[in-house]
Amino acid sequence: MITDVVIAGGGPNGLMLACELSLAGVRPVVLERLIEPSEEPKANGLLGQVVRMLDHRGLHERLGGGPQPPRPNSGYFMFGALGLDLSLLRDSPVHALPVPQRRIVQVLQERAIELGVEIRRGHEIVGLAQDDEAVTIDVAGPDEAYQLRARYLVGADGAHSTTRKLSGITFPGVTYDRMTVCTAHATVPAEWVDPVTGALNVPGHGAVLPFLPHRTDHGGFSYAPLPGNPPLISTTEWDRPATDAPMSLEELRASIRRVLGVDVPLDPPEGAGPHVLRRLTGGNTRIADRFADGRVFLIGDAAHVFAATGGGPGLNLGLQDAVNLGWKLAAEIRGSAPSGLLDSYETERRSAAERMVLNAQAQSALIAPGGDVTGLREVFTELLRDPSTVQRLAELVAGADVRYDMGEHEAHPLTGRFVPDMDLNTPGGPVRLAELTRNARPLLLDLTEEESLAETLAQRHDQVDIVTARSRVPAPTALLLRPDGYVAWASASPRPGPTEIETLRAALQRWFGVIEPVRTSKS
Repeated sequence: MITDVVIAGGGPNGLMLACELSLAGVRPVVLERLIEPSEEPKANGLLGQVVRMLDHRGLHERLGGGPQPPRPNSGYFMFGALGLDLSLLRDSPVHALPVPQRRIVQVLQERAIELGVEIRRGHEIVGLAQDDEAVTIDVAGPDEAYQLRARYLVGADGAHSTTRKLSGITFPGVTYDRMTVCTAHATVPAEWVDPVTGALNVPGHGAVLPFLPHRTDHGGFSYAPLPGNPPLISTTEWDRPATDAPMSLEELRASIRRVLGVDVPLDPPEGAGPHVLRRLTGGNTRIADRFADGRVFLIGDAAHVFAATGGGPGLNLGLQDAVNLGWKLAAEIRGSAPSGLLDSYETERRSAAERMVLNAQAQSALIAPGGDVTGLREVFTELLRDPSTVQRLAELVAGADVRYDMGEHEAHPLTGRFVPDMDLNTPGGPVRLAELTRNARPLLLDLTEEESLAETLAQRHDQVDIVTARSRVPAPTALLLRPDGYVAWASASPRPGPTEIETLRAALQRWFGVIEPVRTSKS
């Protein structure tokens, strides 16, 4: 037997891809080498475009975001440890969801199991070979070794990806060895915490705002009082002597003294944990030389890693890799994919990864030590009084500046971008646009005065849902959405004419290869 898709890696990215494939009618097998999900503290939350993407799949509330839709941060933020005043913007693109990575894995695993995904824990890929029809995968299981045959294999197995190495895909980039980051959960004096702002008021130094990196000429410091956990304290220094000694709170206290110039009392964290106590030296910024090799694909850290940006860039990027690849791979397996659809995965996600490299490099330059960098920061501080500069940097941090090439169908400014949420009135009642995308199908939203698009196309296609509605605020009159939430075509005409209808049909053909009648829906 040939399995449709095997996913190597049961972390957030692999589980997200498994959910996407299942929504599209493909049942993948997930192989995860760990017997149980890791309890090691890793990412502390999600930042940027990925928060809205998860809302499109109904996962925002499950992850602790509450019953309300994601709300952007419209206050104070950071870029390279410089203040980014998001209140200057009419529409902030920065969304944040504080949730530990182990909870993300738990929620995605629960969702994958609901959708019928088979997850094999304690199973690890140790070899692979491809032919024209499938990939033969050698697996080391907890009881015995065995082989799987899959039409496609996706490596979601992290920065040290076995899948990538076995496929002969190289991982070029830069290794940084100057930087040392010390991080620990710790208890700080309660009287130092401002009850209004949450800032840590450090005697002899000043206030350090929560969650936002604080840079001095000697390094960086951050204070993150995460809900339900002891504060997470972190320092960044350059050119520290190497050591093999275990990380300790005393080492972190000494690092804080060098960075801030004053002492900060730290006591062991309260609660059962698990608690962070680690030292990381150096880092990597790398992008795989290709994201696909025949029937093997890479997503997440297997395809790209980034150093020194903060804000969870790996998860932001990797989860969106999964959503981008899922519907395209499913279409290929079903035999409905138009020519070149699967190739667009690498084209689109490589451009997003390269944009994140720019983000990482720019922020690294701004937090480096030294007086020359301080001068650069002073110039940047002046520039950050300009709302247009703040807008561009906020979009860069959030990944909201990604615009895919939709070819000749890019006349509308929304085309190629992630669709904004809208409050809609449909025949079935009020609904948010994000709630219409939970099934991960292509969607044509008809907001025209006479429902002209629904009438014109109702008898032509089968792979796209049509929803007729009225927007509660001024909006485009029609949108064609890909399953990943990106706008493939849009119109501002109250009644699109023959030319626009033809560009819509061309977009349908390019992305979905549709030839059968469209299924219509009134809600």
